[in-house]
Amino acid sequence: MHELSICQSLIDQVEGLARDNQAVAVKTIWLQVGPLSGAEIPLLEHAYPLAAVGTVAEDAKLLIESIPVRVRCKTCGEESEASANRLLCGVCNDYHTELISGDEMVLSKLEFDTQTH
Repeated sequence: MHELSICQSLIDQVEGLARDNQAVAVKTIWLQVGPLSGAEIPLLEHAYPLAAVGTVAEDAKLLIESIPVRVRCKTCGEESEASANRLLCGVCNDYHTELISGDEMVLSKLEFDTQTH
């Protein structure tokens, strides 16, 4: 399950940001995941607690938003949503498209706790 290594990399990034912001803990992590990112959201949700043990993000809530696949048509120039297995233009139905989103995984937001209790 490569989702565990993805979560470990995510935790490394989160810990660095927490350190940079003098945070004592991370409360919430917002992650955006496209269907073409190569990661399965349920597996990320399962792997996250294992990767977070013993870190500033151990008790953080992981909120994952699935983002749509979007393409730009090389024929008509329009942008539209597409399905992950059919990258067709939603306007003219042409297959000459370029992917503009849906293959990314983005750490979009963090909520820190900077108070010592």
